[in-house]
Amino acid sequence: MSDDAAPIRELARAKVNLTLHVTGRRPDGLHMLDSLVVFPRVGDLIEVEPSRHLSLTLDGPFGAFLSGQGDNLVLRAARMLDDARGAAIRLGKVLPVASGIGGGSADAAATLRALARLWQVELGEAAHYVSLGADVPVCLGSTPARMRGVGEWIGPVPVLPPLWCVLVNPGVQVATAQVFGRLDAVHNPPMDLPERFGGFEAFTDWLSAERNDLEPPALTLAPVIGEVLEALSTTSRFARMSGSGATCVALYPDEGAALTAAERIRKARSDWWCVAAPVA
Repeated sequence: MSDDAAPIRELARAKVNLTLHVTGRRPDGLHMLDSLVVFPRVGDLIEVEPSRHLSLTLDGPFGAFLSGQGDNLVLRAARMLDDARGAAIRLGKVLPVASGIGGGSADAAATLRALARLWQVELGEAAHYVSLGADVPVCLGSTPARMRGVGEWIGPVPVLPPLWCVLVNPGVQVATAQVFGRLDAVHNPPMDLPERFGGFEAFTDWLSAERNDLEPPALTLAPVIGEVLEALSTTSRFARMSGSGATCVALYPDEGAALTAAERIRKARSDWWCVAAPVA
């Protein structure tokens, strides 16, 4: 790549847990999960360019909430890929921070993809990067998947019906460790994954019978999550908290329904972050 070439860009798509079952806890204290994960077409932007030194600049609506130096997950990902090379990395932070949609993990995964292209190196197996964060392996592919274990096991899922989603965050950060600390039980049944999902109604019916085991404890820490779910439930067959919160997701069968629902929420609660996007 010449110095005047365009930067390499990667979209760090939001990671949305449509289900999240806590199925156990290992002796080291890490929780075992079973989750259906999807990636709407919305996210942060990673750009990388050649440089002698490794650096990170931040911008975007939520860039001020992050540190551009030290132990930032983007820089950790770059050093894990090759700690002897340099690159100028820019992170355009569009997703809320600490919001249950894998922003940091998606940024790290997008950084790995972008730097692998810049440095012309091969990425290792996805599970190799779980030390960066439980969501990094699944974010590397950024396609619908079943995530199990502590994030190291990624498997295929049946074809999803056409979907749009609305993501809403009420502007509160929920500490993941505190949510896990309030779990009533850590040994819960796994997902009952069908052989096929069928159409939108059949898919959302199945989802409604599954769970996010972190939603009840998160509600005790941030009751406003309940307000978000109530607002989304007025326009959607399915609404649920993603990850450890506080972002919630609602599903819609088409673009028009999703855009209408998002506009309704923005008018009612201009202080909430709200976006509609197709689910790839």
